[in-house]
Amino acid sequence: MFNQDVAIQTQSQHKLSLEEILGDLISDGLLLQEDADAVIAHLHPEDRVKHHPLENVANQQLIDRRSPNNQLSIEVLTVWLADKSGVPYKRIDPLKVDVTMVTEVVSYAYAERHKILPVEASPTRVVFATCEPYLSEWQPELENILKKTVERVVVNPVDIERYRVEFYGVSRSVKGAVGTAETTKFFNVQNIESLVELGRRGHLDSDDQHIVNIVDWLLQYAFEQRASDIHLEPRREMGNVRFRIDGVMNQVYQVPATVMTAVVSRIKSLGRMNVAEKRKPQDGRVKSRTPNGIEIEMRLSTMPTAFGEKLVMRIFDPNVLMKSLKDLGFGRDDEKHWKKMVSHTNGIILVTGPTGSGKTTTLYSTMKSLAKPEVNVCTVEEPIEMVEPSFNQMQVQQNIGVDFASGIRTLMRQDPDIIMVGEIRDLETAEMAIQASLTGHLVLSTLHTNDSTSAITRLLDIGVPYYLIKATLLGVVAQRLVRTLCPHCKQSVEVDEEMWNKLVSPWTVPLPTHAAEPVGCLECRNTGYMGRIGLYEAFTISADIQSLIREDFNEVQTRKQAYKDGMLPLRLNGAQKVNAGLTTLDEVLRVVPMRMD
Repeated sequence: MFNQDVAIQTQSQHKLSLEEILGDLISDGLLLQEDADAVIAHLHPEDRVKHHPLENVANQQLIDRRSPNNQLSIEVLTVWLADKSGVPYKRIDPLKVDVTMVTEVVSYAYAERHKILPVEASPTRVVFATCEPYLSEWQPELENILKKTVERVVVNPVDIERYRVEFYGVSRSVKGAVGTAETTKFFNVQNIESLVELGRRGHLDSDDQHIVNIVDWLLQYAFEQRASDIHLEPRREMGNVRFRIDGVMNQVYQVPATVMTAVVSRIKSLGRMNVAEKRKPQDGRVKSRTPNGIEIEMRLSTMPTAFGEKLVMRIFDPNVLMKSLKDLGFGRDDEKHWKKMVSHTNGIILVTGPTGSGKTTTLYSTMKSLAKPEVNVCTVEEPIEMVEPSFNQMQVQQNIGVDFASGIRTLMRQDPDIIMVGEIRDLETAEMAIQASLTGHLVLSTLHTNDSTSAITRLLDIGVPYYLIKATLLGVVAQRLVRTLCPHCKQSVEVDEEMWNKLVSPWTVPLPTHAAEPVGCLECRNTGYMGRIGLYEAFTISADIQSLIREDFNEVQTRKQAYKDGMLPLRLNGAQKVNAGLTTLDEVLRVVPMRMD
């Protein structure tokens, strides 16, 4: 049986023991005596040595006796330990750590010996993370050596161990890669579906793996941070690595220009791109795995710039194909309109919006739901965004004469039921899509316009006769993506009447009693936002709308008729999301086009 008396220790310099932790948890009411006995009974002797006492307690998944609905997770225990010891608590946000600077403060060996990690550094102070708040002998020693103020914060032991290896590992790899003659030596990938197995860094001194290590770290880092895009941007001296998270760019790291060139070359090789060609833009794709084993598709794009090739990697989350229309953000009426459109056996349906507004996600999710065993779904894309086994996907290759128009022509001979065209960008593609719809196929495609009714104007502008639009167009959905408020920290506020009226004008919409605003917490990295959701404007082609599609097409008149038919504009859809506490007025006003309707 666990003896609580053993846990009584002085507050002098000492390393935390399991008995001390359990005793304090009992004293503070987080555990009962039988909980502590169970921890001791179930703990393997090797785990006692291998893991920090907080980890050993957290691994038992015990209930917090003060709050029976909560579990004593590693983070809850770390917060408790910080409060108990009087040392401030911190959760490491790797995006806000200047890895280059902090890894110059002390060596990896010193940090490992004292189980610490520098997380902030400035000319006058350094902040170190520790999971041993009662061991601080190293603090005055470092203050004397560094000639700076040294502060301590308590961080959970798992994060300290993990980020110590990652930060020092990537820093060492970058240093080792500088000036290494072998940084241009890469291997070839033969298959479009080749899986990039991210290497497991066991030793920090594997000199022949510098660039491999950097790329591995970069990809895993991006997956963990929910990045949708990775930007590698060359500059004269130092290249920038940036992630787009929830639609916002975040600076991540800087590497010397020579290392950036080598990293870009390796990724190009993995994507079956021409490593030697640096003057022309190229496209490629690569498949990898997240740290938890989920396969991820990535689309690569290079562009020559003044200081070298810029590479953007767009990351596609396979889980988007499993999302329902409601999960994507469709309201009840919009979902009804959309389902009615895609229930037709022939005709054209368009999804419009700027780049990065989620058009492809909407189409893929819809096609996934339509791709039954008895339905033949075919796509022609440039490039193929995500490889989906239930579709027959064809990639446009302009260099050998395979464009969208010829791709549609080929698909029409493949006995399709549903055809998805990546984008209608010219008259020839539009004519082939219309031809496919007239011969009994349902055609889905995208178009770049600001709203739904502008799609008709755009088709007329590229030369499609009005009578063909009238005969084939079933409907248009315009969309945008807005950041959603973090559910862990958002708080209720009164709605700003002036901003509300700006959003809903010229409609008269009652001012909601309350909305929500971002606060910022550990879960959302103090941004106040977590994830994104769609705003939709579903424009169905009714008999009244068809009568307005003529040679002298009037978009304003058509839009007014669409409102009479029940179309909800993007701004009012955004207002609904604000009223539901999902996002903010600022977010909706940021992304939705303002126009007088």
